[in-house]
Amino acid sequence: MISELHLPLILLAAFVASASPGPATLAIAGTSMNAGRGHGLALAAGVLTGSLFWSAAAAFGLGAIMLANAWAFEVIRYAGAGYLLYLAVKSARTALSKAPMVQSRLTVTSYRAAYQRGLALHLTNPKAILFFGSLFSVGVPVDAAASSMVIIIAAVGLQSALVFHGYALIFSSAPMIAGYTRLRRWFEGVFAVVFAFAGFKILTTRLGG
Repeated sequence: MISELHLPLILLAAFVASASPGPATLAIAGTSMNAGRGHGLALAAGVLTGSLFWSAAAAFGLGAIMLANAWAFEVIRYAGAGYLLYLAVKSARTALSKAPMVQSRLTVTSYRAAYQRGLALHLTNPKAILFFGSLFSVGVPVDAAASSMVIIIAAVGLQSALVFHGYALIFSSAPMIAGYTRLRRWFEGVFAVVFAFAGFKILTTRLGG
C-alpha cells in the first residue's frame, strides 16, 4: 500500500514548497533573528500547525469542499492578503525606525503570540489549500485508505517540522543574529517587500480559477 502512495514524490514536492523562501520561512527567519530562538521556534510551531491542518483538510476532502464554495475560499483569500500586508507594514515601520536593536527585542510579547502569528500566517494562506489539494491528487490513489492518508499527513508533517524548526535554529545562531543587528533595517526592508508582494499577488491572482 505504501508503494502505491508515491510517498517519495509527495515528500519531495512538500520539501520544495516548505523550504523555498516565502512568507512563512521569512517570518520564521526574521522572528528568530530579531526575537531569539524561543520565539522563532514558537512561530515555526504555529506554521507547522497550520500546515498540518491544511494537509488533513486536503486528505479528507475539506479542501475540495472549500474550493467548491467560492465564498469560503474568498474569505480566506482576503484574510490572507490582509494579514500579509499587515506584516509588510510592520516590517516597513521597523526598517524605517532608528530604534536600537535592544528596544526592538522588547516589543516581542510572548511565545504564545509568536505561535499565534505563525498559525494565522498559514491558516490564512489560500495557496496552502491549492498546494495540498494538488499534492494529494497527484500522489495518492483515489481509492487510498484512511490509514494511508494518515501516513502521508504524518510523513509530510514530520518533514515540515524539521524544515520550519531548522530555519528557526539556523537563523537564531550567533552569526545570523550579529548580521541582523548590523543590517536590521535592510533585512526588515526585504521582509516588507516580500510580504507586500505576496499579499498583492494573492489579491490579484484568481487562485480558485
